[in-house]
Amino acid sequence: MAFFDNPVIPGFSPDPSICRVGEDYYVATSSFEYVPGVPLWHSRDLVHWRLIGHALDRPSQLTLPDDAPSSCGVYAPTLRYHDGRFWMITTVVAGAGNILVTAEDPAGPWSEPVPVGIPGIDPDLAWDDEGNCWCVFSHGGIRGVRIDPETGELLGEPVEMWSGSGLQYPEGPHLYRIGDWWYLLLSEGGTERGHAMSVARARSLPGPFEPHPDNPVLSHRSTGHPVQNTGHGDLVRAHDDTWWMVLLGTRPRGDTPKFHGMGRETFLVPVRWEDEWPLPGPLELRAEAPRLAPHAWPAEPHRDDFDSPALAPCWVSLRRQDPDAVRLGERPGHLMLRARADGMDRPGALFVGRRQRDADCVARTRIDVGDEGRGGIAVRLDEAHHYQVEVEDGTVRAVARIGPSRTTVAERRVPAGPLTLRVDVTTEDVLPPTVTVRPADPDAEAPSGLRVGGPDTLRLGYETEDGHVEVLAELDGRYLTTEVAGGFTGRVIGMYATRGEAAFDWFELRPA
Repeated sequence: MAFFDNPVIPGFSPDPSICRVGEDYYVATSSFEYVPGVPLWHSRDLVHWRLIGHALDRPSQLTLPDDAPSSCGVYAPTLRYHDGRFWMITTVVAGAGNILVTAEDPAGPWSEPVPVGIPGIDPDLAWDDEGNCWCVFSHGGIRGVRIDPETGELLGEPVEMWSGSGLQYPEGPHLYRIGDWWYLLLSEGGTERGHAMSVARARSLPGPFEPHPDNPVLSHRSTGHPVQNTGHGDLVRAHDDTWWMVLLGTRPRGDTPKFHGMGRETFLVPVRWEDEWPLPGPLELRAEAPRLAPHAWPAEPHRDDFDSPALAPCWVSLRRQDPDAVRLGERPGHLMLRARADGMDRPGALFVGRRQRDADCVARTRIDVGDEGRGGIAVRLDEAHHYQVEVEDGTVRAVARIGPSRTTVAERRVPAGPLTLRVDVTTEDVLPPTVTVRPADPDAEAPSGLRVGGPDTLRLGYETEDGHVEVLAELDGRYLTTEVAGGFTGRVIGMYATRGEAAFDWFELRPA
């Protein structure tokens, strides 16, 4: 018996939508304010996934305003395969609205977006036996309408279909024709701890739909399960005729109410059928694997030496792609960043990062800012919640932005020239809800009565030429979590420039 570990796509990878073509499986996930938009993943066993590209990978498809709020941008996509083509429909909040793109190969190229004239969010696509394309979406409930997928034109007025069991925020609908029934799967209760999944069925469209008598059919709310916020799932029938579901969940840690820093991740659960109803679960962190031929892809490199002519698909930027500000090849073996704003909390901030995928990890980079630059390494949740280690004018400093407060926690003079900056994320011990600045008095005792707080500790520092790690500060990880900051994303760790230019020789993000 083979087993696999959940999540199958760790790190900030929410709202998964899945489709199968033969023995190949593809998943699309949300990207919010990061570009390129809509990551696309490929698997042959539902367990091992590799990033093959993005559906919205060029400025003509996706550019967000510099002042678009964090957690706006690209919401829950639906990925489908029909009539020899891949179809992806999604909502660009604070942007183009609902759009649809197509491709013959999910790795691209994808078409220019076609606007779809529906309101609301979370659109879904399904085709009936007559070839009609139905678009189901969330707008004051779950509604559906026939559309022309080539033009985005509505072929009628949207009608209410089914809006769940009465919980708040019915959303993320997916419509399926399976056997003699149409099934409508949706999430409700909000994407926080109350998240749940419910299902209904109808003999024909647009209904009426009858709900499962025991809805919700999956939820971890009010339980001690290590995975919470479960919902927004999508069904797939494997090529061995078993059924599975991908869905989002979080792994909160620390003191009450517990906190998750890596965002909503993609999990895999089996689906059983009872009385012609699909029932997902259970969700386990270590579970029996699908009985498909195992197919492990080569591991994604932890280190990038910036020797390639283009950035790897794992790298994302904020809101727009800017080849004038993000340059490879100009200085051999370096990534050059040119500042667009004077702070990480300013509109237009230049940041290039990778998703945090391991709870315990180390991020390192070698930076040279010359005489007039300022830049560094940052762990980012949003504009108002990030930690930075930066170098400027022979000074290295640790900076914490928490809500309205931006604080230089510690700084130190360093020799001129390239410097290796470092962030260690550890769950082995967590701090009281205060900032500890190094060097600390080794004889001092911690104040009594303080409770352990966040899910992890972030150590910000740099390395000397002989490899010694100098820790400038240790910060509580709770302030870089959705429970504190709000929003829909997870941590992204990467490089930035906030004055002049910064040259990065390499970047490494590896499990600790």
